[in-house]
Amino acid sequence: MVKDLADNALVLAHMENTRLLVSFILLFAATRMSGQQRPSPQSGLDIEAASRFARLALDCVHKEYPNKIAHSMNSDADVAPPRKLTPAFYGCYDWHSSVHGHWLLARLTRTFPDAPFAPQARAALQQSLTAENLQAEAAYLRTEGRASFERPYGLAWLLQLSMELRDWTADDPHDQTVHAFSVNLLPLEQSAVERLKVWLPKLSYPVRIGEHNQTAFSMGLMIDYARRVDDQDFAKLLLAKARQFYLADKDCPLAYEPSGEDFLSPCLAEADVMRRVLSANDFASWLKTFLPQIPRDGSAAWLPTQKSTDPSDPKLAHIDGLNLSRAWMLEGIASGLPANDPRLKSLAASAAAHRSAGLATVTGEHYEGGHWLGSFAVYLVTRRGIAK
Repeated sequence: MVKDLADNALVLAHMENTRLLVSFILLFAATRMSGQQRPSPQSGLDIEAASRFARLALDCVHKEYPNKIAHSMNSDADVAPPRKLTPAFYGCYDWHSSVHGHWLLARLTRTFPDAPFAPQARAALQQSLTAENLQAEAAYLRTEGRASFERPYGLAWLLQLSMELRDWTADDPHDQTVHAFSVNLLPLEQSAVERLKVWLPKLSYPVRIGEHNQTAFSMGLMIDYARRVDDQDFAKLLLAKARQFYLADKDCPLAYEPSGEDFLSPCLAEADVMRRVLSANDFASWLKTFLPQIPRDGSAAWLPTQKSTDPSDPKLAHIDGLNLSRAWMLEGIASGLPANDPRLKSLAASAAAHRSAGLATVTGEHYEGGHWLGSFAVYLVTRRGIAK
């Protein structure tokens, strides 16, 4: 009897996991038609899945504690709670997670304007993205001693938020509230771009790690932003640095990944940024030299999925996010190849395996992952980084 009960429990757990996965797949299928445009309300989107993602961000964007700040102090006057230091982005445990939590709310509300969560999401954005708050954020960023603040990861996500608000305004130019969000963000956005334009020419080497300081992932977001806003000087700088850093690379040691606290793949992120830089044929040739491990037999075994040993640990929880970021990087790499490339099936198989493993962990059970994994899930399922 005990065995029967255990078997039944396993079956029920499998059914629940399958239901959640189907919800995510439906959301992905509905949104894959455009990584940049809002789908029609008749496209069969799964509001339940989107609502779960939105709830993760709504639960944290104005939750001040616990809080991990990276704060450089010049005097006693700089001793203050997070809501005073950075009044727009003080929640979600740390600054960068707060920024992409706001991006998540903008992304989903733009995509699902009539969803039940949309009014609360808009209200949360209105509370944070005021002119006063964002002017204070810009002043904080410009203060002496903070040249490296959230560079490059948090600043790259800030530019992603700016891009999302611009696209939302383009979707609905009569929405004055959304237009105000974009206008209010401009001083902070300009401060971030200025900071990055000063830093990148001085950066002699790429940062090849699996955490926040990695250059490849952030440069991908920055390139997307520079192209969207037609900042040709910024785009030219980014493309030149990507070529300087990565064009001559070969035989990336994928077998060394992941490190124990990675949430980004150094090898895949580099390939994902280079598909933004090179033509399809040139990228295909470069990738053959850079990642010769990618098979041509349709197998996913070449890149096993990973699992966190303790999702309640802030650093060990990173591994759950690695599956999500690998999935979107694999899809990005595939999008940069010619349509007849023999590696596409293996890339797709591995992306699907990582998608399934990653989305299964986006539960919100532990705040250590719940405050940021939703943003990674939304970036993946809405194919935000893949141009159409």
